[in-house]
Amino acid sequence: MTQHSPTTLSIEGMTCASCVGRVDRGLKATKGISDVSVNLAAETAQFVSKTPEDLEAAVAALDSLGYPARRSTVTLSISSMTCASCVGRVDKALAAVPGVLAVNVNLAAETATVTFLEGATDPDALLRASDAAGYLASLADAGASVDRTARKEQEARLLVRQVLLAAALAVPVFLMEMGGHLSPALHMAIANSIGHQNSWLVQFVLTTLVMIGPGRSFYQKGFPALLKGAPDMNSLVAVGTGAAYLYSIVATFLPQLMPAAVRAVYFEAAAVIIVLILIGRWLEARAKGRTGAAIQKLMRLQPSIAHVRRNGETVEIAISALRVDDVILARPGDRIAVDGEVIEGESHVDESMISGEPIPVAKAIGDHVTSGTVNGAGSLTFRATRVGGDTTLSQIIRMVETAQGAKLPIQGLVDRITLWFVPAVMGMAALTVLVWLIFGPDPALTYALVAGVSVLIIACPCAMGLATPTSIMVGIGRAAEMGVLFRKGDALQQLGNIGVVALDKTGTVTEGRPELTDLVLADGFERGMVLALVAAVEERSEHPIAEAIVRRAKAEGLPLGEVTAFTSITGYGVRAKVDGVDVLVGADRLMAREGVEINLLSGPEADLTRKGRTALFAAVDGRIAAVIGVADPVKPASRAAILALHQLGLKVAMITGDKRETAEAIAREIGIDHVIAGVLPEGKVAALDALRQGKKVAFVGDGINDAPALAHADVGIAIGTGTDVAIESADVVLMSGDLRGVVNAFEVSRRTMTNIKQNLVWAFGYNVALIPVAAGVLYPGFGMLLSPVLAAGAMAVSSVFVLSNALRLRWIAPALEETPVSAPSALAT
Repeated sequence: MTQHSPTTLSIEGMTCASCVGRVDRGLKATKGISDVSVNLAAETAQFVSKTPEDLEAAVAALDSLGYPARRSTVTLSISSMTCASCVGRVDKALAAVPGVLAVNVNLAAETATVTFLEGATDPDALLRASDAAGYLASLADAGASVDRTARKEQEARLLVRQVLLAAALAVPVFLMEMGGHLSPALHMAIANSIGHQNSWLVQFVLTTLVMIGPGRSFYQKGFPALLKGAPDMNSLVAVGTGAAYLYSIVATFLPQLMPAAVRAVYFEAAAVIIVLILIGRWLEARAKGRTGAAIQKLMRLQPSIAHVRRNGETVEIAISALRVDDVILARPGDRIAVDGEVIEGESHVDESMISGEPIPVAKAIGDHVTSGTVNGAGSLTFRATRVGGDTTLSQIIRMVETAQGAKLPIQGLVDRITLWFVPAVMGMAALTVLVWLIFGPDPALTYALVAGVSVLIIACPCAMGLATPTSIMVGIGRAAEMGVLFRKGDALQQLGNIGVVALDKTGTVTEGRPELTDLVLADGFERGMVLALVAAVEERSEHPIAEAIVRRAKAEGLPLGEVTAFTSITGYGVRAKVDGVDVLVGADRLMAREGVEINLLSGPEADLTRKGRTALFAAVDGRIAAVIGVADPVKPASRAAILALHQLGLKVAMITGDKRETAEAIAREIGIDHVIAGVLPEGKVAALDALRQGKKVAFVGDGINDAPALAHADVGIAIGTGTDVAIESADVVLMSGDLRGVVNAFEVSRRTMTNIKQNLVWAFGYNVALIPVAAGVLYPGFGMLLSPVLAAGAMAVSSVFVLSNALRLRWIAPALEETPVSAPSALAT
């Protein structure tokens, strides 16, 4: 398509005249681009491109120059989409807008996510394009999922009223026509009372009321789409029921135009088909509303009001009115309104909805609190640090909504097929009618009508369009309830191709901070006394190992004595007097230097070293007192998680900057297959490449120092800290803080992809198998011809099956049994 008007793009990174010159020369050198004008003040580049391909080439040139055109992404709510063919037409209409880079239309969510070039187009142009294609669109806001659920509930209520009205009108039609065929007594009763001709007139009136009342939307949408050359599901229903209705009108009011052998009415087919399809749509609306259940649960975690200090008083204000630095009071039992920092009070906060930990977390001055968590028995006053869309809860909701709207690679094939499916079905229906008219037995016209209408009705591609997106929505929603947040929906499919799971050690496999793990005493010394003395000395040191020792002593409530004459001996250890007692703490070389005999504890020290511990000696008044083991402990769930990954057929590797001896000790303890040790953060990318060897690799890190590796892996999985959910480099974010979430992510992926494949096999297999049956392929051998009424019922059942099968994903159980250290997320309850 030739583009005559100039395109204006918003350009990033231009800061000086040299930048302008480079952009100008780069665009002018691009084939098909002319009339280039670059404006530094406005940060824009204007040019004329001859074709959409030339515009794409200009954008690629800007990217390569380092001055990319700004992109924006917008989500549209699309109405009137009823089948996979509608999805294809909306996609095609939006993609045709100049400047659009990517389109993702989701039938289950009734949305379209569009990425476009700022300046080349805008949201209004996208709305107009969708409207012109026959699908009214509006901009979706932050509450789109909740609005969609409410809309579906309202739609279901409207549809149930339409179903009841249509059924009340259609049942008498069905009884008069089909009942007469099935029961000779009823046939005679009709003949002897009102007569068959009057019976047909009554059926005509009742069927007309069904079609212009509850069934009106099929014709209002179906015929215009057909006239535009873009038939959809409504077109199939409109043509099929319209043909049966018109045939019956001719038989009723102009019987002389038909041979007596084919003079029959099919009012009951038209009326009952509409009833059955309306029932199917009602069930679809109810099921679609339930696909957003996870988002609804998340939204309900957000309180509507907060108690804020203003001018020395505590007042209630709406959450939407909160601002950063507002001082907020959380009373006992309140939900925390927004993210903040405690400035007064102490309490315990239930953070299970974020971290999955069932034990409430103690909060005091300086601690952070998270939106949506529940305050315990104490009272807290905190200063808001993140409000509105920046809160942790809002980020989670946004992340889940984005992933639910994703288009998986498997959907591409479905889209290509369904775009031409409805026209192909109409062609098959026409061919069916022609074959029956030429080769069919008498009354051939009647058989041709029945078979043609059955083909049109049974082949509606609703199930095809719903097969993938409904499973994605429900699966990703359930994953969120389990504390597994898919930032990128296609990771759901990619996880199924993973062969190797690479784990960062610190903070992922281990707790991420040293802890005192062992205290082996020499004869004549008491544990509490030795630990108190050592901790008193180490309190003067800032080394992480010293902090671990002090932390353990304080946790055990040991009193720390008065320290004098503290000396730090670089490379050896520390020395001090504690309440007059001489204490040495350090490596074996410190003991040798000071003449302290350590032979009694050299064996335990060697054992600790083999286990990967950092070993220190402690001497009291010149006598060896203890050997101390300090290590970064393995998280309680790591061993079980790695065993579960092995059971899935996956190899597990660990990448760490630690010494090989320490890393291999941990690997032996928890069953890791392969260790890459001594790796600096920037070397993790190369380590991943070394692990690939033809396999897809997932990398699991803490999301802080592991961004390059998370981005480089085929699937990057970040273990969140409970509040750190906006990890841009990861495909998946785990809220629980340990490796069980990795196993659960694989479980959700496996179950969801299996569910999608079941749906697709059903949706395509259903059409492949039943279209020939509807066309009459069984008639020559078995004398069977599918009734249009049964075809309508089968079509409705197909869509309901797909939706019901997808909804089973709401009950996916965590792959690992939860342990006392980390219970299931409250979102799952």
